[in-house]
Amino acid sequence: MFEAFQQRRWPLVLLWVVIIAAIVAAPSVLPVFRLNLLGRFLALSIVALGIDLIWGFTGLLSLGQGIFFALGGYAAAMYLQLNSSADLPNGIPEFFSLYGVDRLPAFWEPFHSPLVTLIAIWLIPAVLAALLGNLVFRNRIKGVYFSILTQAALLVFFNFFNGQQKLINGTNGLKTDVTQLFGQMVGSPEMQRGFFWLTAVVVILAWLFLRWVVRGRFGDVLIAIRDDEPRLRFAGYNPTLFKTIVFAMAGGLAGIGGALYTVQSGIVSPQYMTVPFSIEMVIWVAVGGRGTLVGAILGAVAINYAKSLVSEALPQSWLFIQGGLFILVVTALPEGVIGWFRGEGPSNWLNRLGIARHSTTYPRLDQEGQEEVQP
Repeated sequence: MFEAFQQRRWPLVLLWVVIIAAIVAAPSVLPVFRLNLLGRFLALSIVALGIDLIWGFTGLLSLGQGIFFALGGYAAAMYLQLNSSADLPNGIPEFFSLYGVDRLPAFWEPFHSPLVTLIAIWLIPAVLAALLGNLVFRNRIKGVYFSILTQAALLVFFNFFNGQQKLINGTNGLKTDVTQLFGQMVGSPEMQRGFFWLTAVVVILAWLFLRWVVRGRFGDVLIAIRDDEPRLRFAGYNPTLFKTIVFAMAGGLAGIGGALYTVQSGIVSPQYMTVPFSIEMVIWVAVGGRGTLVGAILGAVAINYAKSLVSEALPQSWLFIQGGLFILVVTALPEGVIGWFRGEGPSNWLNRLGIARHSTTYPRLDQEGQEEVQP
């Protein structure tokens, strides 16, 4: 423990203590509305963890994570819609009647099963990400061109989903707050409290999983891809395979986050696939700290909470504040807040205040040197 303090890990240890304490205390101190917001923001932090994996550790800046986020949300919403439509005419969701559809589309059928839905929430986004990633990575497309392609894919999916009125209700999206689950309304306070706990547990499990991934040899390869991909390729590794795997992981995490966000927000729509929303996801990670994992969680929760509070008081000012915050981080804190703490940021700040940090040398000449000359 003393070594951890000496290595300046105590702020991160304290940070995790504060995070866990806040999660445990939140249901007791926050009203239902604020607790629901916190649950949504924790769901968004799962997406941010995936972005940190591909951007912070692998150097792949994706601007299309909204695709996978929305797919996970649609999978959850389709099951809830079907689960609540047994007593309706033809046993199909009510919105179909608005467009003259009297038979359930074939791709809806598997979502009658809760098990298939749970698998589809993460598998469909992961498989799509793997296919898209492999197509791009095997052609050695990277850098800004990769970012442009992911954003182009985002626009394609947005326009496609936006126009499918007869299949998924198009621009109106699928509502979940008035659906039934375990005999209760999904939007009820009791269910929302349960979703909050579920989301908190998933966030911690996702962090532990990614920490395990990046701590081993696999993580070393990802960092090598980020820092010097040609040299890694020369050493005999195939970067395409590794990049495809991590992009699929990030897609699966985005799908899980999208499903948890949907059941807490009450709706899923093509608006989850808009360009500004996907760019916001990147800002969360940049502010929290790339390559830190915990920074992605804090960035997502803190920025979205700030957005909520500012929007309530000054609705028109948030975009300016967000833009200014991003510029500040890029220029003054390029490694993000957590990266600043892990680096020389605190010591530099203390030095500017005239509080010099005591530095030790090895070997300690005042002791080791005397021991050597003793008979």
